[in-house]
This record gives sequence, structure tokens and C-alpha cells, in this order.
Amino acid sequence: MRVLERVERQGAYSGLELNRMLTEAELSRPDAALATEIVYGTIQRLNTIDFVLAPRVKGWPNKVEPWVRSLLRLSYYQLRWLDRVPAHAVTDEAVRIAKRRGHAGIAGLVNGVLRGLLREGVAPTLPAGLDEAVRIALEHSHPRWLVERFIAAYGEAAAEAICAAGNEPPRASARVNPLRAERGELLKAMAAEGIDARPSELAPAGIVATRAGSLAATPWFREGRITVQDESSMLVAAVAAPEPGMRVLDCCAAPGGKSTHLAELMGDRGEVIANDIHPHKEALIAQQAERLGLTCIRTTVGDAAELAAKLPAASMDVVLLDAPCSGFGVIRRKPEIKWNKTAEDVASLADLQRRLLAQAGQLVRPGGTLVYSTCTIAPEENEEAVRGFLREHPDFFLDPGWPAEIVQTLKRAGALPVPFEGMAQLLPHQFGSDGFFIARMKRRGLG
Repeated sequence: MRVLERVERQGAYSGLELNRMLTEAELSRPDAALATEIVYGTIQRLNTIDFVLAPRVKGWPNKVEPWVRSLLRLSYYQLRWLDRVPAHAVTDEAVRIAKRRGHAGIAGLVNGVLRGLLREGVAPTLPAGLDEAVRIALEHSHPRWLVERFIAAYGEAAAEAICAAGNEPPRASARVNPLRAERGELLKAMAAEGIDARPSELAPAGIVATRAGSLAATPWFREGRITVQDESSMLVAAVAAPEPGMRVLDCCAAPGGKSTHLAELMGDRGEVIANDIHPHKEALIAQQAERLGLTCIRTTVGDAAELAAKLPAASMDVVLLDAPCSGFGVIRRKPEIKWNKTAEDVASLADLQRRLLAQAGQLVRPGGTLVYSTCTIAPEENEEAVRGFLREHPDFFLDPGWPAEIVQTLKRAGALPVPFEGMAQLLPHQFGSDGFFIARMKRRGLG
């Protein structure tokens, strides 16, 4: 309840706040898992929860105390979406908390609302004849304005699939460090430990695991054999395809997943400059590099919008700009994104991305590669940003020369545009991975 209250009132990040609270509470592993499920699930289903509670609680939600809102929301979430917590236990615990935190009147309200839901049915049918955007927004709990954008960009069926995917639990996935491990051998070792792991269908270096717990808590992670990373994210460095001996720049590098992947693909030969705007995140990148045994990574701190003034012009073989974005492709990992972001945020981010692209382009040598990526699915931040950059910089062009293995995988899944020019939008329901956009561009040579 306290985590949900702080996420709503103070804009706290659900993952960070939950980790902090779980560390303080010292819960058992099963209880920590249940608390995690309740927090993420309640945030994911917020729109649907409020739709059901509004006619049952006077002044819902704004005239109800924040902690009472959180208590009723998480209790209703359990009643409707969890099947292993008995209904009487949910109700009794909610009433007990209400008495302890508030008074008898609030406890009576909580008791009445929850018992009324159990009497009338916890999953009421949506009204008939709803507009499709409204229906999807209520059924899959996304803000209406965002659903309308998804429909405009991808059509009703894909928009509904995107929203449904946003409520699924994220898969555990990791990238194998080829300098320290071989994927087949690692999969055998995981199987021997009772972990159900298999090769990623999407990412050449990836593995996907179930019943694995935290992969970051395994010996394979500590020994630098794997890096925890989403499968879609693994494609970015692979598409950049750096070669040993190259000079490579990662403009917005923290926490270092793509920088270390670039270095691995280069066989740790050459130079990867890993830049980030936040000084406290520089250590994160350096720690990852050390854990993986990578020596070719050099960390720097600075605004990506000012890199062209700090580094020699046209000095990089490969420049990767994994730009700040709205994050609509990672809603299943960070569910508060869909409630915190606005249409105005998308517009201002698109403006920032165009400025960053212009700066990054100046650092690419003639004949070099510029890769632009985001973890969002908003066209303004993706295709439109790239098209705008190319119009203003005719010395760059889209490059479809992606690794053949990736091209074939995307083509089989219908995730590759036809004709394929060199940019692709992965949607979160296509592979069960994050929604990601990747564009590969080349700078024309001097000849």
C-alpha cells in the first residue's frame, strides 16, 4: 500500500520503491513475490480498477484519501486477478489495515465495498456499444489517449494486442558473453540446475529462462558469462555490427548493456566510448565492463547534445544513439509509464531526439554507421524522427545491411516492413519482448 501511494503521489519509480520497501521489510521469498505481483498488477490494471470502484465509492478517486485509494485498489486487484489468495483473507486484511491506519468509518467503507463486489461479481461486464478505443482502454487498462494513438499507428487489432501484452509479466532473458561462455554449454549448465532455459528466437546471443528467479543473482552473472537484457534490446548492438579495431561511441550508455555488447562483438579490440549524462551512472557502466572482463570501454560523462563539441568531428566508425524516449515499449516492466506520460511528453521528446540525432551524426566518419534506437512505439519518436533527420542531412541514408539472421527472424514473424529500408519497429506482442525501434544509417563516403 505504501509503495502504491508513493508511486502515485510522489512519482516514485515502482521498481526502485518496491526494492527499497522489500529490503526494509525482509520478507520471505514467496511473500516478496506476492508483494511484487500485487504492486505491479495494481498499477497495470489501474484504469479497469477505477472504472469498477467509481460507482461504489463516493467521490472516487480524487476525494478519497490516497492511502485508502491504494488499499481498495490493491484489494480489488487481488479479488479479481489473483486466484491463490482467498477472498476472505483479502477482505479481512484490508479491514485490519484500515482500522490500524484510519478509523472505524474507513474500515466500514472498505469492508462494504469489497463484500459488495464479492456479492455482485468481481468482474462486471463492460457496457455494450462502447467505442473501440474506450473498450480496449477499459479491458486492457490503458489510458484512452494512448490507445487512440496505437490504433491510429497500427490498427485496432494490433493496438489491442499491444495493450494486452503490456499486462503480461516480462520474461527473464540474458545475453551470453562470447568471450567467456558458449550459449549451448551455458544452456546445459542451466538445465542441470533445474532452470528451463532455451535460445532466444529473436536475439542471436540471447537466452530466455523460466522458473529462474533473478538471473542477476546467479554464478553465471557474477562470473561475467551473461548480462541481463531484454531480447529486443540485444538487437541494437547486433544491428550496429561493429568490427574489431573500430572506434565506437554509445551516446546515452547507462547502465551499459549496449556498450558492453558492442565491446563483446568487437572481441574487446578497439575502443568503445560509453557516454552518459548522469555522473553517478558512470560507475555502473565501468562495473559492468569489469564484471565481463572488457578492457576496451572508456566511460565519459556529458550531455549527448554537446558531444559534437567535445569529440573530433567525423571520428567514429560507429555511433549508437539509444535516445531518451517515452518508453511505451516497456510498459510491462514499468507500468506507471502509461499513467505518467502525456501527449505533450511525446512531442517534447521527439524534439529532443531530433536534436540528439543531428549531434550524433556529426561524429560519424564518411562511410561510417549511425544506429538510432528507442524503447518506444510512438511513430513521432521513431520513423518520423529518422525521416526528419535524413531530410536535413542528405549525406546520410538508410542502410538495410542488417545481419542476415536477424532479418530472416523478423521477416518470418511479419515484423519487417516491406520494402525493408533499414529501420524496423518491434511491437511488444510479436516476440514477447520489449517494443523497440531500430534504424541503421550510413554516412556517404568522400568519393
